Amino acid sequence: MKRRDFLAGGPLGLAASAALHRPLFAAQTAPREPGLKITAVEPWILKTGTLLVLLRTSEGLTGIGECSPMNIRVIAAMIEQALAPKILGRNPLDINLLWEAMFYSTYKLGVMGIQPEAIAGIDIALWDLFGKVTRQPLHRLLGGRRRERVRMYASIGGGASTSIEDMARRASEAVSRGFTAIKIRMDWGNQRTDVRPEQDWQLISTVRRVVGSKIDLGFDPNNGYSVSTAIRMGRRLQDQLGIVHYEEPVPQHDYRGLAQVAAALDMPVAAGEQEYTLWQFRDLIEVAQVDIVQPDLVKCAGITEAVRIAALAAAHDRILVPHQTQPSVGNTANLHFTAAFSRTENPQEFNYDMEKAEALRKVFPNMPVLEKGHMTVPDGPGLGLTLDEAELARLRA
Repeated sequence: MKRRDFLAGGPLGLAASAALHRPLFAAQTAPREPGLKITAVEPWILKTGTLLVLLRTSEGLTGIGECSPMNIRVIAAMIEQALAPKILGRNPLDINLLWEAMFYSTYKLGVMGIQPEAIAGIDIALWDLFGKVTRQPLHRLLGGRRRERVRMYASIGGGASTSIEDMARRASEAVSRGFTAIKIRMDWGNQRTDVRPEQDWQLISTVRRVVGSKIDLGFDPNNGYSVSTAIRMGRRLQDQLGIVHYEEPVPQHDYRGLAQVAAALDMPVAAGEQEYTLWQFRDLIEVAQVDIVQPDLVKCAGITEAVRIAALAAAHDRILVPHQTQPSVGNTANLHFTAAFSRTENPQEFNYDMEKAEALRKVFPNMPVLEKGHMTVPDGPGLGLTLDEAELARLRA
């Protein structure tokens, strides 16, 4: 039996399905503010490798968003040159209409990276503005939160270049900080296949021994295994180490190979950080047959598209555990999103880069903090983040 039975309540009924779509409807029919217009679209590149987006309005409100950090200068240029002209002067409450204006007018610029990542920053900022105009937290605009606190897992990368001892130390440190779940990322990539699976096994086995059996443990080869190696390794991981999350074991484009791995194993197989649109997630679910669906709000064209992906995952009875490695705006948006749409208690991702998180806390002093392995979903308007613009300016690259 696959672990899809963790989902509570089964497929969505008609009423629940309507609720999932309500945010998009609400965005178009919210009380219009005739004087409310977008007056500036500002991409901010920070010394932390972070790309934030600020939307200024005619009423003095500022919406905050974030983009993927994969290629921030190119993304920033796309925001300034291609996307900003599509939304300047328009009402920020028309979220769905603005999303379509940005997406379809730039479709040929690429839907596998830069384009949806650039849209994501603006879209998150639009939802933040929607909350500030209506004086409602984002989770309420999304239909209401299922939980006030979200359990987090420490996502620890660099396995391919980190010694076993150092990785075990980092995992142990994460447990001491309060995390009750950990994921080890190997960072192999699909251009290096089956390099040293036995050493990978030694690494993850050591981590399991160090953190103990009560910590939920996930493993991410980052696309580095062939199908046969992924299955062989997967059986050892599930039977001997009790791994609860097996992420992207084969190349991201090999949907049929991923389906073979998912069919061969009892533990849940996860993917989604390298899919960007609703129809790509449709294929990930229907062809690759993954158990855990992982949209990333700062990659998949923002909250607007992620809401549709969440409905798709629910309709196929899949577990929703978004990918998220950005500790400030991205993580906060993800807390609202998962609190509204994730029907399981699976922990959510928090990139274990505490130095970066603390640097960004100067910009957002009320950023959610880790407490006994959980983070509280903010209750302030929109994202609920307070922006210190003086600190933002000091951190600008």
